[in-house]
Amino acid sequence: MTGPFRTGERVLLVDAKQRRYLVRLTQGGEFHSHAGVTAHDDLIGREEGITVRSSSGARYTAMRPTLADFVLKMPRGAQVIYPKDLGPLLMLADIHGGIRVLEAGVGSGALSMTMLRMGASVVGYELRPDFAARAVENVRSFLGDQMDFRVEERDVYEGIDETDLDRVVLDLAEPWRVVKHAESALHPGGMLAAYLPTIGQVVHLREALDHSAFAMAETIEVLQRSWHIEGQSVRPDHRMVAHTGFLTAARLLGDPVP
Repeated sequence: MTGPFRTGERVLLVDAKQRRYLVRLTQGGEFHSHAGVTAHDDLIGREEGITVRSSSGARYTAMRPTLADFVLKMPRGAQVIYPKDLGPLLMLADIHGGIRVLEAGVGSGALSMTMLRMGASVVGYELRPDFAARAVENVRSFLGDQMDFRVEERDVYEGIDETDLDRVVLDLAEPWRVVKHAESALHPGGMLAAYLPTIGQVVHLREALDHSAFAMAETIEVLQRSWHIEGQSVRPDHRMVAHTGFLTAARLLGDPVP
Protein backbone atom coordinates (compact mmCIF):
# COMPACT_ATOMS: atom_id res chain seq x y z
CA MET A 1 0.00 0.00 0.00
CA THR A 2 1.23 3.49 -0.85
CA GLY A 3 -0.02 7.03 -0.46
CA PRO A 4 -1.27 8.82 2.66
CA PHE A 5 -2.25 6.88 5.76
CA ARG A 6 -5.90 5.83 5.74
CA THR A 7 -8.46 5.17 8.43
CA GLY A 8 -8.44 1.50 9.40
CA GLU A 9 -4.88 0.64 8.39
CA ARG A 10 -2.10 -0.32 10.76
CA VAL A 11 0.77 2.09 11.34
CA LEU A 12 4.08 1.50 13.09
CA LEU A 13 5.13 4.26 15.50
CA VAL A 14 8.84 4.37 16.37
CA ASP A 15 10.06 6.53 19.25
CA ALA A 16 13.49 8.09 19.86
CA LYS A 17 14.73 4.89 21.56
CA GLN A 18 13.61 2.77 18.58
CA ARG A 19 10.73 1.23 20.53
CA ARG A 20 7.97 0.18 18.16
CA TYR A 21 4.20 0.31 18.56
CA LEU A 22 1.64 -1.10 16.14
CA VAL A 23 -1.51 1.05 15.95
CA ARG A 24 -4.71 0.73 13.92
CA LEU A 25 -5.84 4.20 12.87
CA THR A 26 -9.38 5.36 13.65
CA GLN A 27 -11.03 8.75 13.24
CA GLY A 28 -10.77 10.52 16.60
CA GLY A 29 -8.63 7.72 18.03
CA GLU A 30 -5.66 8.17 20.34
CA PHE A 31 -2.46 6.28 21.07
CA HIS A 32 -1.61 6.36 24.78
CA SER A 33 1.85 5.60 26.16
CA HIS A 34 4.17 6.65 28.98
CA ALA A 35 5.09 9.59 26.72
CA GLY A 36 1.58 11.01 26.55
CA VAL A 37 -1.18 10.93 23.95
CA THR A 38 -0.81 10.98 20.17
CA ALA A 39 -3.91 11.69 18.08
CA HIS A 40 -4.64 9.37 15.16
CA ASP A 41 -5.98 12.38 13.27
CA ASP A 42 -2.43 13.76 13.22
CA LEU A 43 -1.50 10.75 11.06
CA ILE A 44 -4.56 10.11 8.88
CA GLY A 45 -4.03 11.72 5.49
CA ARG A 46 -0.29 12.26 6.07
CA GLU A 47 2.49 10.60 4.11
CA GLU A 48 4.53 7.67 5.40
CA GLY A 49 7.69 8.74 7.25
CA ILE A 50 6.02 11.70 8.96
CA THR A 51 7.16 12.61 12.49
CA VAL A 52 4.50 13.64 15.00
CA ARG A 53 4.60 14.68 18.64
CA SER A 54 2.66 13.37 21.60
CA SER A 55 0.94 15.61 24.14
CA SER A 56 4.18 15.64 26.18
CA GLY A 57 6.36 16.47 23.17
CA ALA A 58 7.74 12.99 22.48
CA ARG A 59 8.52 12.32 18.82
CA TYR A 60 7.17 9.34 16.88
CA THR A 61 8.08 8.47 13.32
CA ALA A 62 5.17 6.79 11.52
CA MET A 63 5.53 4.23 8.76
CA ARG A 64 3.75 1.19 7.41
CA PRO A 65 4.90 -2.02 9.11
CA THR A 66 6.96 -4.55 7.21
CA LEU A 67 5.94 -8.18 7.45
CA ALA A 68 8.66 -8.68 10.09
CA ASP A 69 7.31 -5.73 12.09
CA PHE A 70 3.79 -7.11 11.93
CA VAL A 71 4.81 -10.64 12.93
CA LEU A 72 6.57 -9.36 16.04
CA LYS A 73 3.79 -6.95 17.07
CA MET A 74 0.57 -8.59 15.86
CA PRO A 75 -2.03 -10.05 18.23
CA ARG A 76 -1.12 -13.66 18.99
CA GLY A 77 -2.35 -16.67 20.86
CA ALA A 78 0.41 -19.14 20.07
CA GLN A 79 4.15 -18.48 19.92
CA VAL A 80 5.16 -17.40 16.43
CA ILE A 81 8.05 -18.41 14.20
CA TYR A 82 10.35 -15.39 14.26
CA PRO A 83 11.43 -13.46 11.15
CA LYS A 84 15.00 -14.77 11.34
CA ASP A 85 13.63 -18.29 10.72
CA LEU A 86 10.79 -17.39 8.34
CA GLY A 87 13.09 -16.30 5.51
CA PRO A 88 15.38 -19.35 5.66
CA LEU A 89 12.34 -21.64 5.93
CA LEU A 90 10.97 -20.19 2.68
CA MET A 91 14.27 -21.00 0.98
CA LEU A 92 14.70 -24.43 2.57
CA ALA A 93 11.18 -25.50 1.54
CA ASP A 94 11.36 -23.59 -1.78
CA ILE A 95 8.10 -21.73 -1.20
CA HIS A 96 7.05 -19.75 -4.28
CA GLY A 97 4.06 -18.55 -6.23
CA GLY A 98 1.58 -21.07 -7.60
CA ILE A 99 2.31 -23.98 -5.25
CA ARG A 100 -0.21 -25.69 -2.95
CA VAL A 101 0.83 -25.91 0.70
CA LEU A 102 -0.69 -27.80 3.63
CA GLU A 103 0.36 -26.09 6.86
CA ALA A 104 -0.34 -27.83 10.16
CA GLY A 105 -0.05 -25.97 13.45
CA VAL A 106 -1.12 -22.59 12.09
CA GLY A 107 -0.87 -20.83 15.46
CA SER A 108 -1.09 -17.05 15.05
CA GLY A 109 -0.54 -17.10 11.28
CA ALA A 110 3.03 -15.77 10.95
CA LEU A 111 4.19 -18.56 8.65
CA SER A 112 0.87 -18.56 6.80
CA MET A 113 1.11 -14.91 5.81
CA THR A 114 4.78 -15.29 4.87
CA MET A 115 3.99 -18.12 2.44
CA LEU A 116 0.87 -16.37 1.12
CA ARG A 117 2.88 -13.24 0.42
CA MET A 118 5.16 -15.37 -1.76
CA GLY A 119 2.11 -16.34 -3.82
CA ALA A 120 1.47 -19.83 -2.42
CA SER A 121 -2.01 -21.28 -1.87
CA VAL A 122 -2.27 -22.37 1.77
CA VAL A 123 -4.65 -24.73 3.58
CA GLY A 124 -4.15 -24.79 7.34
CA TYR A 125 -4.99 -27.51 9.85
CA GLU A 126 -5.31 -26.18 13.40
CA LEU A 127 -6.74 -27.99 16.42
CA ARG A 128 -7.64 -24.96 18.51
CA PRO A 129 -10.50 -22.82 17.20
CA ASP A 130 -9.16 -19.69 18.94
CA PHE A 131 -5.79 -20.09 17.20
CA ALA A 132 -7.51 -20.73 13.86
CA ALA A 133 -9.62 -17.58 14.20
CA ARG A 134 -6.62 -15.52 15.25
CA ALA A 135 -4.56 -16.72 12.29
CA VAL A 136 -7.32 -15.87 9.81
CA GLU A 137 -7.78 -12.42 11.34
CA ASN A 138 -4.04 -11.67 11.31
CA VAL A 139 -3.73 -12.73 7.67
CA ARG A 140 -6.69 -10.58 6.65
CA SER A 141 -5.44 -7.66 8.70
CA PHE A 142 -2.06 -7.57 6.97
CA LEU A 143 -2.74 -9.03 3.51
CA GLY A 144 -6.43 -8.34 2.92
CA ASP A 145 -9.27 -10.68 1.98
CA GLN A 146 -8.02 -11.84 -1.42
CA MET A 147 -5.46 -14.42 -0.28
CA ASP A 148 -5.95 -18.09 -1.21
CA PHE A 149 -6.12 -19.21 2.42
CA ARG A 150 -8.42 -21.29 4.55
CA VAL A 151 -8.06 -22.95 7.95
CA GLU A 152 -9.78 -26.16 9.02
CA GLU A 153 -10.18 -27.05 12.69
CA ARG A 154 -8.83 -30.58 12.60
CA ASP A 155 -6.00 -32.88 13.72
CA VAL A 156 -3.34 -33.52 11.09
CA TYR A 157 -2.15 -36.55 13.08
CA GLU A 158 -5.36 -38.26 11.93
CA GLY A 159 -4.65 -37.70 8.25
CA ILE A 160 -4.53 -35.24 5.34
CA ASP A 161 -7.44 -35.02 2.93
CA GLU A 162 -5.66 -32.89 0.31
CA THR A 163 -3.81 -34.72 -2.47
CA ASP A 164 -1.18 -33.79 -5.06
CA LEU A 165 0.27 -31.16 -2.72
CA ASP A 166 3.55 -29.39 -3.41
CA ARG A 167 4.53 -28.82 0.21
CA VAL A 168 3.60 -29.97 3.73
CA VAL A 169 4.87 -27.52 6.36
CA LEU A 170 4.63 -28.43 10.05
CA ASP A 171 4.89 -26.38 13.23
CA LEU A 172 3.77 -28.88 15.85
CA ALA A 173 5.20 -31.05 18.58
CA GLU A 174 5.34 -34.48 16.88
CA PRO A 175 5.82 -34.02 13.14
CA TRP A 176 7.10 -37.58 12.76
CA ARG A 177 3.47 -38.69 13.18
CA VAL A 178 2.64 -36.83 9.94
CA VAL A 179 5.37 -38.33 7.73
CA LYS A 180 3.22 -41.23 6.44
CA HIS A 181 0.28 -38.92 5.79
CA ALA A 182 2.57 -36.53 3.91
CA GLU A 183 3.82 -39.39 1.70
CA SER A 184 0.25 -39.89 0.45
CA ALA A 185 -0.64 -36.19 0.20
CA LEU A 186 2.43 -34.96 -1.72
CA HIS A 187 3.30 -35.61 -5.34
CA PRO A 188 6.76 -37.05 -6.09
CA GLY A 189 9.34 -34.30 -5.68
CA GLY A 190 7.16 -32.51 -3.15
CA MET A 191 8.69 -31.39 0.10
CA LEU A 192 8.03 -31.72 3.82
CA ALA A 193 9.38 -29.03 6.13
CA ALA A 194 9.18 -28.70 9.90
CA TYR A 195 10.03 -26.16 12.58
CA LEU A 196 11.00 -27.64 15.96
CA PRO A 197 12.37 -26.05 19.15
CA THR A 198 14.45 -28.96 20.49
CA ILE A 199 17.07 -31.23 18.96
CA GLY A 200 15.41 -34.30 20.52
CA GLN A 201 12.31 -33.65 18.44
CA VAL A 202 14.51 -33.23 15.35
CA VAL A 203 16.11 -36.63 15.99
CA HIS A 204 12.68 -38.31 16.13
CA LEU A 205 11.67 -36.61 12.90
CA ARG A 206 14.88 -37.51 11.09
CA GLU A 207 14.52 -41.15 12.16
CA ALA A 208 11.00 -41.23 10.73
CA LEU A 209 12.22 -39.64 7.49
CA ASP A 210 15.03 -42.21 7.25
CA HIS A 211 12.40 -44.98 7.22
CA SER A 212 10.14 -43.31 4.69
CA ALA A 213 10.00 -42.43 1.00
CA PHE A 214 11.59 -39.05 1.79
CA ALA A 215 15.23 -38.33 1.01
CA MET A 216 17.75 -35.48 0.92
CA ALA A 217 16.83 -34.46 4.46
CA GLU A 218 18.68 -31.54 6.00
CA THR A 219 18.43 -29.65 9.28
CA ILE A 220 19.73 -26.15 9.97
CA GLU A 221 19.73 -23.64 12.80
CA VAL A 222 19.86 -19.90 12.14
CA LEU A 223 21.74 -17.57 14.51
CA GLN A 224 21.37 -13.82 14.10
CA ARG A 225 24.02 -11.36 15.26
CA SER A 226 23.63 -7.64 14.71
CA TRP A 227 26.46 -5.09 14.74
CA HIS A 228 26.96 -1.78 16.49
CA ILE A 229 28.23 0.77 13.96
CA GLU A 230 28.67 4.34 15.16
CA GLY A 231 31.52 6.31 13.62
CA GLN A 232 34.76 4.47 14.33
CA SER A 233 33.08 2.31 16.98
CA VAL A 234 32.40 -0.92 15.13
CA ARG A 235 31.79 -4.17 16.98
CA PRO A 236 29.24 -6.97 17.34
CA ASP A 237 26.31 -6.06 19.57
CA HIS A 238 26.54 -7.48 23.08
CA ARG A 239 23.36 -9.49 22.57
CA MET A 240 22.34 -11.74 19.69
CA VAL A 241 19.28 -13.75 18.74
CA ALA A 242 20.69 -17.25 19.03
CA HIS A 243 18.60 -20.42 19.20
CA THR A 244 14.90 -20.20 18.45
CA GLY A 245 14.31 -23.41 16.53
CA PHE A 246 15.57 -26.00 14.07
CA LEU A 247 14.44 -26.11 10.45
CA THR A 248 14.24 -29.48 8.69
CA ALA A 249 13.24 -30.28 5.11
CA ALA A 250 13.15 -33.40 2.93
CA ARG A 251 11.96 -34.37 -0.57
CA LEU A 252 9.56 -37.15 -1.51
CA LEU A 253 11.00 -39.67 -3.98
CA GLY A 254 9.05 -41.31 -6.77
CA ASP A 255 8.74 -45.08 -7.21
CA PRO A 256 12.13 -46.70 -7.85
CA VAL A 257 12.98 -47.98 -11.33
CA PRO A 258 12.66 -51.82 -11.40
